[in-house]
Amino acid sequence: MKSTPFNPDTDLAPIPFTDQVCSLAKRMKEQNLAWQPHVGCFVWDELELIEPSSPFPHRIYFILNLGHFLRRFETVQAIAENLIWLPTWHQALQICKRLGVPDEKIIKGLDDNDQLESESLVFLYRLMLEHL
Repeated sequence: MKSTPFNPDTDLAPIPFTDQVCSLAKRMKEQNLAWQPHVGCFVWDELELIEPSSPFPHRIYFILNLGHFLRRFETVQAIAENLIWLPTWHQALQICKRLGVPDEKIIKGLDDNDQLESESLVFLYRLMLEHL
């Protein structure tokens, strides 16, 4: 079965994973953000190791079936080493709480700018980087 690629001209992106979001996620990985690959995570294949190409822009994949990724990488650790995790907005909030970011700081930062979802994700990623 041939996959149908994402069309940014007609399709609505499920999550606003911009170049800036991907860059910040890469920095979080470099700062050793703990991550256990599992179903429900978005990942960025920066090194273009996965075939077929992603149905989403920027070679971003959604882990719907971990076994599919294990066939390519063999171990969960290899998945984590070769791909970059892109926490969703909800996952980013959970990570901020685990890192001890005060709720007031999160709420104030999100409210101050009445941000778009992509901007709020960038804000949360920056908060995580500050606390790693």
